[in-house]
Amino acid sequence: MEHRAGYVNIIGNPNVGKSTLMNAFVGERLSIITSKAQTTRHRILGIVNGDDFQVLFSDTPGIIKPAYELQNSMMDFVKSAFEDADILVYMVEIGEKELKDEAFFNKIIHSKIPVLLLLNKIDKSNQEQLEEQMQMWKDKVPNAEIYPISALENFNVQTVFDRIIELLPVSPAFYPKDALTDKPERFFVNETIREKILLNYDKEIPYAVEIETEEFIEDDNIIRIRAVIMVERDTQKGIIIGHKGAALKKVGIQAREDLEKFFGKQIHLATYVKVNKDWRSNERQLRRFGYNQK
Repeated sequence: MEHRAGYVNIIGNPNVGKSTLMNAFVGERLSIITSKAQTTRHRILGIVNGDDFQVLFSDTPGIIKPAYELQNSMMDFVKSAFEDADILVYMVEIGEKELKDEAFFNKIIHSKIPVLLLLNKIDKSNQEQLEEQMQMWKDKVPNAEIYPISALENFNVQTVFDRIIELLPVSPAFYPKDALTDKPERFFVNETIREKILLNYDKEIPYAVEIETEEFIEDDNIIRIRAVIMVERDTQKGIIIGHKGAALKKVGIQAREDLEKFFGKQIHLATYVKVNKDWRSNERQLRRFGYNQK
């Protein structure tokens, strides 16, 4: 039996459901999901293995016009997704009419590799609207195979997955067959804490935050973690901590509960808040946090 393997890279505007789809494919919660735009900052690899296939799914940041250096780096992750894809998954949602960057859209419609256009959130539409949207995207992206899906409800996800397997090139596996992702444990600690900040704080606060796990010590029954929450200004530090530390404590409890499910062990999580002035515009700091990999 021939073995198939390849990179399937998921791109699209913010909040169209890319992370929800990725997690549905992988069967694990690798990408954090919130209702806020720009939740995903990195390119995250999720690996699905079978006896005769290995699919390397990439979740990428939503396509935006960058306003500062961090966002430039996020869009570099999207550009890289075009460069090594064997299959491109272009995700849109009901009611959407265009990609926010024309250059990226041109790359999609002139792609030499298979393009699957997934029309997501169809649970929020009626039959007439769905048919109208399907026709519009057929006209706009004639080189794509179009599938209506609901990533949240898991509708038609298996059909898309089966088609991906058919389209994969014949190739040996790229990673060991028991691999789930290319990211280290500390990355998922950082992302879990950042997700709780996205869920619990408003306005600019979540976007001014970066997490750094300074200690990750694993014993047989417990993992001891020390993580620092970086903000850009003193006022933000006060908001993150909250009155008598209540806001920070809430984030810590929620993150610990999720991390215990993810790692399957008891977690001791200590969180601290530090000011790291204007880190989002500082190239050296961005490299330290895993951005600006050029």
